[in-house]
Amino acid sequence: MKTLATTLVLSSLLFGAPVMVIAGSGHDHGYSNAPAPVNQATAEKNADKVIASFVERGKIDKSWSTIKASSIEKKVLNGSPKWVVIYNNEKITDTTKQKLYVSMTIGGEYISFNYTGK
Repeated sequence: MKTLATTLVLSSLLFGAPVMVIAGSGHDHGYSNAPAPVNQATAEKNADKVIASFVERGKIDKSWSTIKASSIEKKVLNGSPKWVVIYNNEKITDTTKQKLYVSMTIGGEYISFNYTGK
């Protein structure tokens, strides 16, 4: 019995060592946490979906559903590139809320929206 246990321990050491060499550092699994950058058109399309979602949930006025982006800018904020999609809605009577800024990651994912652009 003792011999069997010793044999198993030694064989596991022999077969385990090559696996550790193969699984060492310096390799890539082919994925990353950050999505690939999107172009300006895709950023606008994704921001349009965000606007539609907010209209549907009653977070912003329904008139925003017919507004197209007036401009799209690539900005660096806090050291990271971001898309900022700007909408202008003159149907809104409160002039401080006529411009809507939608911030997106460079990969086209929604971050936030506001009326100030800050």
